[in-house]
Amino acid sequence: MSRPYDLLIFDWDGTLADSVGAIVAAMQDAIVKLDLPRRSDAQIAGLIGLGFLESLDILFPDLDRETVLAQIKRYRRDNPNQRMDFGRLFSGAAEAVAELRDAGYRLAVATGKGRDGLDQSIASSGLAGYFIASRTADECPSKPAPDMIEELLWETDTPRERALMIGDTEYDLAMARNARVDSVGVLCGAHERDVLEHCKPVRIEPNVPAVTRWLLAAT
Repeated sequence: MSRPYDLLIFDWDGTLADSVGAIVAAMQDAIVKLDLPRRSDAQIAGLIGLGFLESLDILFPDLDRETVLAQIKRYRRDNPNQRMDFGRLFSGAAEAVAELRDAGYRLAVATGKGRDGLDQSIASSGLAGYFIASRTADECPSKPAPDMIEELLWETDTPRERALMIGDTEYDLAMARNARVDSVGVLCGAHERDVLEHCKPVRIEPNVPAVTRWLLAAT
């Protein structure tokens, strides 16, 4: 039996990496220390997956973006110990990625992280060398724009019908829909099933190991 797809495109935070709680906690610490308007954990978690600048515009629409960005850059500089290891993966995720690669799937990443953050996360996760291509929010328009996927399809010479996006947020799945690529939602990250269902994924699974079992069963 042939593989149903050739290229699997993963989101990072909330899909492969168990980092949603750490991202929310870091942002809340910055909000308090910078005396920015308070926001709930749910408000912050709901924006994970978007680019950083787009998230700032939604969280603080009445504040000048450049002023807030400068404050947060200063906070990061002054609080180096607040940098988290976003390479910490969900249980079974590394093994699932290895199984998919060994089964002949080509793997890529499309993330709302910046390039430096993604490179550091992949290196610390133990998955360096597993992904043949990646795109970040400082290289392409933010999700749900289709550009990240479009560029990955071009770089890997993959027809859109042979690619699958795997993500935990509506932004991931809407990006896939906008790129006319199939998607699978996972429930281990930021968004609930009913939110993901609006984007019409081909499946919704609990996590990446469950997606892997489905894909390998279809191979």
